[in-house]
Amino acid sequence: MPRVNFKELPREGRVWVFASDRPLSSDESGRLLAEVDRFLDDWQAHGHPLRNARDWRDDRFLAIGIDPTAEQASGCSIDGLFRALQSFEKTLGASLVAGGRVFYRDAKGSAQVATRKDIADLARAGVLSDETPVFDTTVTEVGAWRERFVRPARDTWVASLIANAQDSQRSSRSATNASSVRNG
Repeated sequence: MPRVNFKELPREGRVWVFASDRPLSSDESGRLLAEVDRFLDDWQAHGHPLRNARDWRDDRFLAIGIDPTAEQASGCSIDGLFRALQSFEKTLGASLVAGGRVFYRDAKGSAQVATRKDIADLARAGVLSDETPVFDTTVTEVGAWRERFVRPARDTWVASLIANAQDSQRSSRSATNASSVRNG
């Protein structure tokens, strides 16, 4: 069987991270992981089994990794993975493959999701800051999944979105202050 424990994958292994738009219940998670395991048990590239593993975190995040020292995934095998996950989405009623989302931990420690366009409003409201833990769904190596999947926003691409929101807020305040001085 090509599927192994995720801990057995090498640091340089390739990983794809998928995130649910809502937390999955333990029953839903169990169904999803059983379907994923069935797919991974037969996952191949050009007729060769892929040595693979999956990991599940925070009732939302699915990482699927391969050991590239055993066999490389092909474009077709990766497309097959995405198609399988998209079909699982339908039965779950949850989105796993969509982009344009930012995942972060709220003040209570729960994983939350926002669209990229909502980041500015969340930053201005103080919900998001450079210190907010962000889930970096763009990691592509097993080592990064293990060590850097959750990082302060300042260390991720989300920092630029927060900085833009803070810059626009400062500009707006400056304009308001200048207007007050002229009208005062």
